[in-house]
Amino acid sequence: MSQNKTLKAVDRKIFKTYFEDGLLDMFLAAFVLMFAVGPFLSGPLGDFWGTLIFLPFFGMVYLVLWYIRRRVVTPRIGSVKWGEMRKKKLRTGTTIMFVINVIFLFLGMVSFFMPIASGYTISIRFSAMMLILFTAAGYMLDFSFLYVYGILMALAMPVGEWLYQTAGFSHHGYPVVFGTLSGIMFARGLYKFITLVKETPLQVEEQTVQELNHG
Repeated sequence: MSQNKTLKAVDRKIFKTYFEDGLLDMFLAAFVLMFAVGPFLSGPLGDFWGTLIFLPFFGMVYLVLWYIRRRVVTPRIGSVKWGEMRKKKLRTGTTIMFVINVIFLFLGMVSFFMPIASGYTISIRFSAMMLILFTAAGYMLDFSFLYVYGILMALAMPVGEWLYQTAGFSHHGYPVVFGTLSGIMFARGLYKFITLVKETPLQVEEQTVQELNHG
């Protein structure tokens, strides 16, 4: 029993270390940026195309971060070959995320065809969706900072609506609140990435870290 707990602790440490390079924060910052820039695109393009246009943007961001991980991060920390237990957990997490996103897409379509007049009602619905999404991701990946991001995302839209109704901020305050949150995520990711590059020297040869397979 004690050995099993030790192996699980090693598994968790390797997994968290591998993704503590700041690139995940930067990708999430790009995701949040959609809510800050999207309102400006909804007018000329419409809600549907104003959202769809971000798909190639996300693809480009993913490829850039993948290239950075391969060319900058991997030569410093090595690559990881996951054990069967971790692979199973990742597959389960991916399935859960897919189901959640399908549900969100359905709710979004319902909102599109049956719009709700109250801005705060829409804000509360969005907050619940974001909190569920980030909490599920934080639980599956065992990243505590995702819980914090989930809380901030849940607060962003109601705060934006409050700024819109009380101070007259444009576009329901979304460019301000989500732009600020995106900047915070990107700054945290950039700090972690720069710290990694400065404190972790390049390896003479690419090091491969074999995770303990205790699945």
